Amino acid sequence: MIVGIPKEVKDSEYRVAATPEGVAEIVGAGHRVVVQSTAGEGSALTDAQFVAAGAVIAPDADAVFAQADMIMKVKEPQPQEYERFRPGQVLFTYLHLAADEALTRFLADREVAAVAYETVQTPDGRLPLLAPMSEIAGRMAPHAGASNLERPKGGRGVLMGGAAGVAPAHVVILGAGMAGANAAWIAAGMEAEVTIVDKNVERLRFVDQIQRGRVQTVASSGLAIERLVLEADLVVGAVLVPGAKAPHLVSEDLVSRMRHGAVLVDISIDQGGCFETSHVTTHSEPTYVLHDVVHYCVGNMPGAVPRTSTYALTNVTRPYAVEIASLGLEGAVRADPALALGVNAYRGRITNAGVAEAHGLEATPLHDLVDGLG
Repeated sequence: MIVGIPKEVKDSEYRVAATPEGVAEIVGAGHRVVVQSTAGEGSALTDAQFVAAGAVIAPDADAVFAQADMIMKVKEPQPQEYERFRPGQVLFTYLHLAADEALTRFLADREVAAVAYETVQTPDGRLPLLAPMSEIAGRMAPHAGASNLERPKGGRGVLMGGAAGVAPAHVVILGAGMAGANAAWIAAGMEAEVTIVDKNVERLRFVDQIQRGRVQTVASSGLAIERLVLEADLVVGAVLVPGAKAPHLVSEDLVSRMRHGAVLVDISIDQGGCFETSHVTTHSEPTYVLHDVVHYCVGNMPGAVPRTSTYALTNVTRPYAVEIASLGLEGAVRADPALALGVNAYRGRITNAGVAEAHGLEATPLHDLVDGLG
């Protein structure tokens, strides 16, 4: 199989879909890898490094898409990339289709075989390809919040760790999954007062055991969220329903009653956001102020630390990429139920129920389209 790796075109997206080490693994399995020139530049990876790993360098994105049987990316295709796809081509990337109806319909209409990193799910419920970026985004969230709490950026003028005789910032984190737990650990390390909220008591128990009381844990309820959000200096939204749109846990009315200069960091924005007032921002213009509350809703937070993110991503995507290249997509999903859950669109049909529901479309189970799939 020919695997194509184009340069990312999303605003301030500096990651690349594979490191030279990842390319070498795919080439070593008997496949050809075509990398767009300077695709790794933002992650401090040179064309020469990719060539040494066995890749062929293509001059532009058109040349990559024209040759490749499978396109590996980091972020969802941007509108300027749509027409480069051809029917039957495999797309392997983060998609977050529940928040993007136009892309969902395009992939179905063009009959692209779309495999989303974020919905590959193991039998024990883990999301192995989403986990490293959730970890990084979670660790970045308190830093983004701390910066935007500064008065020149519209914040309350509160230092996360406070000072001698002065109380620290109160940080509330909604969701105790990979992103939320990491956000809690970093915020606690910055000496903020941290409360984490989740409906899964087992997750809260895990956080409590690890943190030994440094992070307060609260079972999720409407009243609990309202009370905590109104008292917060910083609220981090880290809610995830795999494949589906994130629920709005904080209404616009509640945002309007928050402390003036408080900050919202919405890690869930890729899936539509968990604050009703959220809309996607970019690294170029990361924030906006609504109801005197600063909103940070960057859709590709880990793109700001591309060297770390690219290596973390390749560590987990590489085995699946080799699997698809070696067995073909149908053979790979027959062999690997986790990968089968990653398929969001195939043969012109939407195969992920959460994505279909988000856009009022009909979902077709993948086993109806692939013979021999259980």
